[in-house]
Amino acid sequence: MSRDIWDPATYARFADERSRPFYDLIARVGADKPAYVVDAGCGSGELTLELARRWPEATVEGFDSSPAMIAKARELRAAPRFTVADVTMWRPDRGVDMLVSNAVLQWVPSHRDVLEHWVETLVPGGWLAFQVPGNFDAPSHLAIRELCGSPAWSERLGDFDRSSPVGDPGDYLDLLIGNGCRVDAWETTYTHVLQGENAVLNWISGTALRPIFDRLDDDERRRFVADLAPLLGRAYPAKEYGTPFPFRRVFVVGRKEPAPVAE
Repeated sequence: MSRDIWDPATYARFADERSRPFYDLIARVGADKPAYVVDAGCGSGELTLELARRWPEATVEGFDSSPAMIAKARELRAAPRFTVADVTMWRPDRGVDMLVSNAVLQWVPSHRDVLEHWVETLVPGGWLAFQVPGNFDAPSHLAIRELCGSPAWSERLGDFDRSSPVGDPGDYLDLLIGNGCRVDAWETTYTHVLQGENAVLNWISGTALRPIFDRLDDDERRRFVADLAPLLGRAYPAKEYGTPFPFRRVFVVGRKEPAPVAE
């Protein structure tokens, strides 16, 4: 993309809801004392700190392609090392014991190749854990695609299509078993209760809408948001207690098979 589209403040607006899948993912990892832990696509670094707290004796590193996110992470002044790097280009200088990726690979069309490379970087017995949104057929994304293809926006956004960027748990099960891992793969649909006016619009402004905003000037963004808000309001009606927002996610934890013991 032409510029850094990630705004740490916007993304962090729903920090509690966005962090819950991370904790559910890590809870299924059985690594005992990993020496080298990597957070691939670490964002603003708060969850990387959780990896350092869980494995305090490990060398912990986080990287992200967004300079804005890494600048925010470096403000933490904590033990992990934070660097700017793209997941498709990142190469470690040593074997990895634990590699975590939280809601990143949906942005990477070649992420299946990336996963195969990541397995190669693991030491025997090393762990790979990732989760990705699986909600691309949800009403929120259908509304975005409908609006992009409408007469008002088709000239600017008619080619925008992110309908199926990720697989199902079974797809990743096959991929990682085929690359020498034992695998636990599952899916969960969270029903978040979002607060405030235009709650779902505010949520997706920090994620799904970022590539669209990158293609529009300020006035066009305001008009696009004004057109999208009523579509989302009908798809996700607010209740007295907030706006229920179902969100499906796909989780995968793999452990690279240990090297065979020589007889």
